[in-house]
Amino acid sequence: MKIFKRTLTASVAAITLSIAAFGMSSNADAETLKLSHQWSTGDVRHKVAQIIADEVKAANVDLEIQIFPSGSLFKANEQWTPMERGQLDMIVYPLAYAGGRIPATNLTLMPALVKNHDHAERLNNSPFMAKMEELLNENGVVTIAKGWLAGGFASTKGCIRVPDDVKGLQIRAAGKSFEQMLQGAGASIAAMPSSEIYPAMQTGVLDATNTSSASFVSYRIYEQVKCYTPAGANALWFMYQPVLMSKKTYDGLNDAQKDALAAAAKKAEAFYSEEARNEDANSVKVFKDAGVEIADLTDADFKAWQELAKQTSYAKFVEETPGGQELLDMALAVE
Repeated sequence: MKIFKRTLTASVAAITLSIAAFGMSSNADAETLKLSHQWSTGDVRHKVAQIIADEVKAANVDLEIQIFPSGSLFKANEQWTPMERGQLDMIVYPLAYAGGRIPATNLTLMPALVKNHDHAERLNNSPFMAKMEELLNENGVVTIAKGWLAGGFASTKGCIRVPDDVKGLQIRAAGKSFEQMLQGAGASIAAMPSSEIYPAMQTGVLDATNTSSASFVSYRIYEQVKCYTPAGANALWFMYQPVLMSKKTYDGLNDAQKDALAAAAKKAEAFYSEEARNEDANSVKVFKDAGVEIADLTDADFKAWQELAKQTSYAKFVEETPGGQELLDMALAVE
């Protein structure tokens, strides 16, 4: 009887070890995708990527996503080609960065095209975005999660509400379409990264700037300016910054993995939208606490900027982009 018990115990132990070994083998065999982006781990775009990675792993479909933040795998402007070729699986990417390759993507950083976050979400589900996705697919790319970040204006001289308010100012603009519009309003353009805005204002080289709500706070621009025009019910600056995947990688996933990715993306998109709104609201609080005047854009103000954009940025986009007028009309049709 004792021999039988010892034999049974040994058999159970062997089975347990086999199950454990199988589990380890299953994890070891999980496909690992590489995701690259340019931001720190505290940034909302990293958090969006992390949600997707965590949810996909929890789905237990033999798929994991390894994130490389802060440009540690590829620099910001070096990510597209390896992803397109399938050498890099995923990126979080301001889509307008691809404007040199796919001119239509310049429309995703266009002044006064997106009015507010609710409008951005309607655009996400519109024929315009479906057409944009077709263009990406043709270039070997699939959109996994959509997301927009907003921004505003700030000035050391006074409030910026309408085009006449930037006349004669030395201003830094985020994106060439904004430079075209602001030049049309009589401003002079000073090109520089967001990290150089603070010292440029401090030394008088720069009178005004536009950038994202998060950058206004992280670079402490509130210490240098008199007035802040934030993203609110009306915003001039919106930039589409989705999570993208190589179509070659996506096509290689099985149905269960694709389903897990879609479920993860849905959760990530909801977080992205909420956090983007929170960043706008937080920036207003930070600037108010610093004693900076807040200038909200009215519907009439927004319309004045859009009319200027039609004469400058929009016209240039149509001139330079095959099928540009059709795409622009599709975007403007979403109200």
